[in-house]
Amino acid sequence: MDKNRDVPLRELNQQTSRVMARVEAGETITITKDGLPIGDIVPRGGALGRPAYPFRTDPMGMLEIPDLGGPSLTDDEIDETLRGMGGPLDG
Repeated sequence: MDKNRDVPLRELNQQTSRVMARVEAGETITITKDGLPIGDIVPRGGALGRPAYPFRTDPMGMLEIPDLGGPSLTDDEIDETLRGMGGPLDG
């Protein structure tokens, strides 16, 4: 992290005008909480250093699939069932 561009959340809260003046001058500011980045403030029209998604992209842990009472299939049986699906349509 570039310490000159990192601003703790507390500092943003207490010195919003100063931080926004830096953004207005063209600087991208990374807001941190407990030393970890939580977001960026970028100048309007500026290019982001990394994409921003409207959804979570971080790992969310193990996926728990509920038992819906269907048949228990092996990986080979699943592969055989799905083979050919999504291929070109016969016309």
